[in-house]
Amino acid sequence: MFTIEHDFDSTIVTLIDEGATPLQEDVTVNAFEECVTLEQLDPRTDRVQRITLSPEMVRDLLAALNLPEGIYRLKPVE
Repeated sequence: MFTIEHDFDSTIVTLIDEGATPLQEDVTVNAFEECVTLEQLDPRTDRVQRITLSPEMVRDLLAALNLPEGIYRLKPVE
């Protein structure tokens, strides 16, 4: 399950784990113009962990989800 919200300067997607137990903490994806952040509460430390991706990293991640094992470099869009 997931939710989508549109804020002033970002789109926020929250991924909610509904699988078999043990369930993982929710993941919040904040899509800004200049970057994308992923946040998840670490229950061991009670702190939110954050990863920041550039738009190019997000593009590469999306491409990687549909490719077999290997090393790739995407051609720049002209």
